[in-house]
Amino acid sequence: MKIALIGYGKMGKMIEQIAISRGHEIVSIIDVDNQQDFDSEAFASADVAIEFTAPQAAYGNYLKAFAKGVKVVSGSTGWMKEHGDDVRRMCNEEGNTLFWASNFSIGVAIFSAVNRYLAKIMNGFQQYDVEMEEVHHVHKLDHPSGTAITLAEEVIENIDRLDKWAVGTVQNPDRTIDGSKDVEAGSLRIDSIRRGEVPGIHTIKYDSEADSITITHDAHSRQGFALGAVLAAEYTAEHNGLLTISDMFKF
Repeated sequence: MKIALIGYGKMGKMIEQIAISRGHEIVSIIDVDNQQDFDSEAFASADVAIEFTAPQAAYGNYLKAFAKGVKVVSGSTGWMKEHGDDVRRMCNEEGNTLFWASNFSIGVAIFSAVNRYLAKIMNGFQQYDVEMEEVHHVHKLDHPSGTAITLAEEVIENIDRLDKWAVGTVQNPDRTIDGSKDVEAGSLRIDSIRRGEVPGIHTIKYDSEADSITITHDAHSRQGFALGAVLAAEYTAEHNGLLTISDMFKF
């Protein structure tokens, strides 16, 4: 398979290594300093482009790839609220293909399935309050993480007493704390911590006076995310439309 990379930071370089190890060819690498390469024959020859960039750049990258008839796998977050309807239309009605996920880790996909199942059970036990915490490296500027938001939305879909998520406390790299643990009733609070080089830890806790139930996914490195992105590219090459992790993993 011929793959183009959009974004060539730590994640892009790791995706490149894994893709090559699986027998794929990297035909184009586009970063901030060579945007003109979207118009190159090499980019247009790609079966799939894998895109990991900034939220403000992602939507524009999709448009450029679609214009060349190139399918896209993307892990960029933050664009859905403003451009989600346009992307859905372009994929569902105009023949373009985007595989989007807030997290491509196989472990997170399994964790997500457990999260949904547990939330369905806990819907019947109102004595448990639910809260979330996500921990990431100091270079991550947004909070909560896209993965935390996705997990929170899964909980909210399955627990009737919750109707939205809310930003709780944010522990900054210098250990100062912003925000508050006090949120509106019916809100799922998400606390964020930024420290060291943590690839990502997501924890969901159900707490009552009697006991607590906690599930956690702790990424050891970015390798799981990169492998998942390449697996998604392999899937996307054979499928069309607006695709997600739940299309690739049937659980």
